[in-house]
Amino acid sequence: MATMDKVPMLAEGYEQLTAELKVLRAERPKIVDAIEEARAHGDLSENAEYHAAKERQGQVEAMIGDIENTVSRAQIIDPASLSGNRVVFGATVTLRDEDDKPIKYQIVGETEANAADGRISYSSPLARALIGKEVDDEIEVTVPSGDKFYLIEKIQFI
Repeated sequence: MATMDKVPMLAEGYEQLTAELKVLRAERPKIVDAIEEARAHGDLSENAEYHAAKERQGQVEAMIGDIENTVSRAQIIDPASLSGNRVVFGATVTLRDEDDKPIKYQIVGETEANAADGRISYSSPLARALIGKEVDDEIEVTVPSGDKFYLIEKIQFI
């Protein structure tokens, strides 16, 4: 059974999801046309085009359903409207690792996460360890390569 909990995300993530939804909805008529065209070729039991189009239709409908569900439960959070001295959703946190290298991450929604861009999901082990902490707090995160230690150097709401 699906939960009806709110899904926190930034406005940018919400816009990306709605744009993806629009593209998928626009693909629906094209898939129906492909199914009709393949159906016209005769025997459906050995019709690869028909089966491929039906499979794509199932994939698109599932993706549309997932995105609609997420969008309907979206709770859009504007980091610029936040303040405080603790790490929360939307905060941009500068950390120092064990080698004293600065690392910067923004805590974002699951659909927006991209660690290469410095955006980590609020449900990731690192974000869960950060949430609620303050500047100068040390955190420990267990990752596949072992335990990592970080010092929170700066918290920004940008």
